[in-house]
Amino acid sequence: MSHRTASAAPHLRRLFELLAAGAPAEELGAVAAEARRAGVDARDLAEVEGATEAALRVRNTLRQHRRRETELTALFDTAGDLAALRDLDAVLRSIVRRARMLLGTDTAYLTLADEEAGDTYMRVTDGSVSELFQNLRLQLGEGLGGLVAQTARPYASPDYRTDGRFLHTGSIDAGVLDEGLVAILGVPLLLGSGSGGQVIGALFAADRTPRTFAPEEVALLCSLADHAAIAIDTARTMADARLALAELAEANAVIREHSAAMQRAAESHDRLTDLVLRGGDVSDVAAAVAGLLKGEVAVHDGAGWPLTATGEHGGGLTDGTERPAGAGKAAGGQEVSGAEETAGAEEAAALVAAAESSRATAHAVFRDGRWVCAVLAGQELLGCLVLYGRPELDDPDRRLFERSSVVTSLLLLLRRSVAETENRVRGDLITDLLTAPDRDPAGLVARGRRLGIDLDRPHFLLVARAGDAARERLADAAVQYLFGCGGVSAVHEGAAVLLLPCDGSGPGAAARAAAGQLGRLAGVPVTVAGAGPAAGPRAIADAHAEGVRCLRAMHVLGRDGGGACAAELGFVGVLLGDDHDVDGFVAATLGPLLEYDAQRGTQLVRTLRAYFGCGGSLTRAKEELHVHVNTVVQRLDRIHALLGPGWNTPEQTLELQLALRLHLLSGG
Repeated sequence: MSHRTASAAPHLRRLFELLAAGAPAEELGAVAAEARRAGVDARDLAEVEGATEAALRVRNTLRQHRRRETELTALFDTAGDLAALRDLDAVLRSIVRRARMLLGTDTAYLTLADEEAGDTYMRVTDGSVSELFQNLRLQLGEGLGGLVAQTARPYASPDYRTDGRFLHTGSIDAGVLDEGLVAILGVPLLLGSGSGGQVIGALFAADRTPRTFAPEEVALLCSLADHAAIAIDTARTMADARLALAELAEANAVIREHSAAMQRAAESHDRLTDLVLRGGDVSDVAAAVAGLLKGEVAVHDGAGWPLTATGEHGGGLTDGTERPAGAGKAAGGQEVSGAEETAGAEEAAALVAAAESSRATAHAVFRDGRWVCAVLAGQELLGCLVLYGRPELDDPDRRLFERSSVVTSLLLLLRRSVAETENRVRGDLITDLLTAPDRDPAGLVARGRRLGIDLDRPHFLLVARAGDAARERLADAAVQYLFGCGGVSAVHEGAAVLLLPCDGSGPGAAARAAAGQLGRLAGVPVTVAGAGPAAGPRAIADAHAEGVRCLRAMHVLGRDGGGACAAELGFVGVLLGDDHDVDGFVAATLGPLLEYDAQRGTQLVRTLRAYFGCGGSLTRAKEELHVHVNTVVQRLDRIHALLGPGWNTPEQTLELQLALRLHLLSGG
């Protein structure tokens, strides 16, 4: 029987089939062994072995082509993501996920530089399970990532924990250990090329087992890092472009707003100028400004009292109505209580303070829920413009409000000039009233009516005096103080004399109000004496004489800088006054004791008279009263409680003794 060797053809065909099926290298290598076992002769076996080696080379080439195809597909997909960039985070997550897939690593992550903090932080991770690792921050030069950022070169570590090429830190090593990473490859994210490129971050691929990264894997990760850098740069450029567009839109809006504001300012200026040229008054300006600024406007004088207002702040006040030249009258001329009077004075003082602040800053100021702008003539404060109902006032409206104060100052100056001219004419009438009231009483009354002063109507007469150096300022202050109230002033015998209609209060209250406001207007302390009410030339002249005596007494008593009438000066006032109101003086001085005795049947008045009569001796007083000394002490304690702690001062003692004597003489 002849021996026949096996053919090599089946084995060669097997190689082609395995190669076509993409079989692993082990199966290709097994074909030569199968041929040897089948008895293929040496020459054919060599052919099979050579064909096997060629098949393995073809397989490797095909595998490289397929891998390159996969890589190119991933890069093309990434490029497509960049072209349709909508969400930077989504693009970066896609790049990191593809890096992990293409390199076949357990995890991949991307870090970015934090320019403000001066370090890098984790921006995107894929495959990470450690929260500690996901929140790591790396300083420049720390860890593998710090080395990549510092040198702008790729670095691969087959075993991170034993690699001594970079600086290990406790926090970074703890994060890497918590994630379980061993082999790490990091490549820089570069903007620009060459030595001038800027590192903005790094892209990493890492395994939890030791691994050596091939050069082509490093190149692939570098390509993905380039795409990530482009995505970040594009996003920043788009953000800058959007910001620039927003700034341009804002600038355009500002320009349009400024143009509209300028047009509105021009129209407003024309409107206010037309008001002045047509003879408009302060009330017309207030109404116009209120309409332009859509608020309520009030105009106040230099002392803070209202001249005119719109809306609910007018309170019935219209331009030209009387305002409070003294205490006890509101802006519309109606009677007010003491509390309302005090509140009005506090409000006026607050407005003067706000106006002073506006003058100092040369702009309107916001105080107590309203805008206040000083009305100036040079540096003189004529008054203030007040805007209500506009807590927010933009620059154009604020400038319009400030310009309105200039128009208001022109009108106030014009009004004051007219008032000063009228006051000079009226001042001649006052001089004739005080020097020759009996020469032609009817003629004086007629002259007064022609000048708008009804001398038959009750008036208060105030005599005001300041230092000689401030005499002219006091005269000007008197004109300003009476501005718009229907009163008149004149300088007579070195003092300012003010004649103003009665407002329901007393002359003392009117004097005190005038002293405070004249002092503020003149800038020096002003002493004011009040007298009246007086009606008719003779009564007005007598009131002036009483006011002069009262003013002299106030100076002697050390009450300079205040205001009072004769009735408020105690027994001195009784002596100075024309009516000599003895009963009123006794009641004002001994009233608490008289009332106590009348209600309880005690003898406090008699005890006080005995105490003074005995020279303050308790022993002699108790003998005169026929009571125990303790009783005298108890009665004096009660007198102390009723009259107050100053009852036994020399000045008060004098008044008490005089009142006791007058009370005794009157049959008390």
